[in-house]
Amino acid sequence: MKKFIYSLFVLFFIVSCQNSDVSEKEKFIEDLISKMTLAEKAGQMNQYNGFWDATGPMPQGDYQKKRYNELKNGQVGSMLNVIGVDEIYALQKIAVEETRLGIPLIFGHDVIHGYKTMFPIPLAESSSWDLELMEKSARIAATEASADGLHWTFAPMVDISRDARWGRVMEGAGEDPFLGSLIAKARVKGFQGNDLSDVNTIVACAKHFAGYGFSEAGRDYNTTDFNHYTLHNTIMPPFKAAVDAGVRTFMNSFNTLDEIPATGHKHIQREILKGDWNFDGFIVSDWGSIDQMIPHGFASDGEHAAELAVIAGSDMDMESSLYVSKLAGLVESGKVNEELLDDAVRRILRVKYELGLFEDPFKYCNQERSDSELGTEENMQVALDAAKKSIVLLKNDNQLLPLKKQNQKIAIIGQLANDKNSTLGNWRSQVENNSAVSVVEGMKKYSGNKTIYEKGVDLYYGETNFHNRVKLNFNDRSDFGKAKLAAASSDIVIMVLGEEGHQSGEGRSRTNIYLPGLQKELLKEIKRVNKNIVLVVMSGRPLDLTWEDENIPAIVQAWQLGSKSGDAIAQVLYGDYNPSGKLTMSFPRNVGQVPVYYNYKNTGRPSTSIEQVTNSGYADVENSPLYSFGYGLSYTEFSYSDFEISSDSMTKDSKINASVTVSNTGKFKGEEVVQLYLRDIVGSIARPMKELKGFEKIELAPGESKVVNFEIDSSLLEFYTYENKWEAEFGKFHAFIGTNSDVSDFKEFRLVK
Repeated sequence: MKKFIYSLFVLFFIVSCQNSDVSEKEKFIEDLISKMTLAEKAGQMNQYNGFWDATGPMPQGDYQKKRYNELKNGQVGSMLNVIGVDEIYALQKIAVEETRLGIPLIFGHDVIHGYKTMFPIPLAESSSWDLELMEKSARIAATEASADGLHWTFAPMVDISRDARWGRVMEGAGEDPFLGSLIAKARVKGFQGNDLSDVNTIVACAKHFAGYGFSEAGRDYNTTDFNHYTLHNTIMPPFKAAVDAGVRTFMNSFNTLDEIPATGHKHIQREILKGDWNFDGFIVSDWGSIDQMIPHGFASDGEHAAELAVIAGSDMDMESSLYVSKLAGLVESGKVNEELLDDAVRRILRVKYELGLFEDPFKYCNQERSDSELGTEENMQVALDAAKKSIVLLKNDNQLLPLKKQNQKIAIIGQLANDKNSTLGNWRSQVENNSAVSVVEGMKKYSGNKTIYEKGVDLYYGETNFHNRVKLNFNDRSDFGKAKLAAASSDIVIMVLGEEGHQSGEGRSRTNIYLPGLQKELLKEIKRVNKNIVLVVMSGRPLDLTWEDENIPAIVQAWQLGSKSGDAIAQVLYGDYNPSGKLTMSFPRNVGQVPVYYNYKNTGRPSTSIEQVTNSGYADVENSPLYSFGYGLSYTEFSYSDFEISSDSMTKDSKINASVTVSNTGKFKGEEVVQLYLRDIVGSIARPMKELKGFEKIELAPGESKVVNFEIDSSLLEFYTYENKWEAEFGKFHAFIGTNSDVSDFKEFRLVK
């Protein structure tokens, strides 16, 4: 007998998801919901991690058998971490052929910065300030993941964070909500394409809603403490941008806000996201976060947690099993209105419909695509481009860089220099271990110089993976001597130091963010025998590089750049690509400054000098970061001149133009990110000292100049005011245009009635 779902499809599916009339889509969904039992509705809201080899024998053990039976009974709506066409096909076949209604599953996975082709970690890629590139890398990741059968990624992470101790900064776009919003839109568009029914698209998921990046002390999963205005002005804008870009799913967060776990927070989920913002996709919990409301002290038991979560607006339960086990009983007891389940199921079915899964549940299961579209040379070239553009030049005294290509002896030192795994970063999806191009490999492609590699010291030992702490070496210095001999006999020393790839990411909080292990000690020893050092820093977060900045002539922030890391670094060091990256997260002078960020509010006693006592400053260090937001050097020099604004006043209905002439006064062709900042001098609440409100990336040849224009309208002046609404307030403003957030020259204008 044909399954009910196919009968419904014949009746209500017109041509394709792309061309279906909205009313037909909604009628299809409502008719399907009307046929569902409470258990089946709860099942659509239930997501399980892959629990057995679907192409192998039947699952054994009570745990696996229970989940298998729930799958056959239509009590599973989604699965995550099921990889490969064959596995996905086998599970989908059960869902559509053995359940009563034949509703297809939606398969999700953490495709964070690539699938088989690994791009720079998101924080690194944000340093490119290249929105088209970020959309393109997400597009490639979607193409590869969909070719392997997947429908859905748990990305992009759009959390704003100002605390480098938090390991998950590697997944985001840094500290600024304006730039973060633009990047959120780019990545959503990249993943989802122009039409979700296209077979090479996957559903994006804006996470973590909301405030996760403000975890106290940078400790993952910790509580948060921020005010109403920080929520709306800093945290929420990238999420709203994702909604505006058409994102179809959200993931809520582990943290509390307003002392309420986000998973059970009705105000942000139902009233803001689904109400004010009219979001009609669905919200998935983070892993087990419904159940975790019990240790939070917010829910008394599993039944209570399920009740609170569904009332608050969490539509799908990732891995706690509470919805599938508790919701039907909660409805039958009158504690939960069945309409809440209907609303959640409606949202989930809507996304499945838009993917085209009702038309063809197996459309993503194409082994030919999987064999031909993963890790292609074309994709790798985009990864190389992204890696080069993500590198930030932090220091270059005496123009030590770029390196000469002939007649140099170069020592390359550091375990990470020959590491083909760490540079893939965390959340590395389905890339093969040890598949990245190492720095040693990249450098040896330049044959005009003699290179020698010495490890110097082990940063870590043993196997590293997502689930276990990295074991650092604090005792073995036995290779110091070989490294010193190599350095002493070389013209230039390339020191590749930083974090192992799994030292940043989820659960990787650090209280000290200096170079870990014995790396700094090694660096000091090498400096004693050769001062011509280029320090290449591989990390998933900003580090404390104060000593390095004071003592090392050249510093390159190389992050964790993915599959083509070594080639990108070598091309930058040799000058075949002039570095153009700009920081999207401030680097502290020491961990005691953290959180440190550029768009801070002034105090009643602003600090101007560490010599002053009765002001808001430190006795031992300046307030400013070591490297500010927007900072990044080039091998050439750029000058700014003729900064002007077209008028000193504007209304809410008019616009003014701010312009500056940027000139390349150096010897190399280079790219510059020209940045516009605005300051609201007086507001109904205290306003930041400056806020990024525009940027343009330009390329100039030596001696070339360009006039860069920024249009300022009242939308750029809006913020969430004391009146609890977004609006521009009348008054005085300052406009700044410069090379980073430290720019001080401004032009004044007024917003008038």
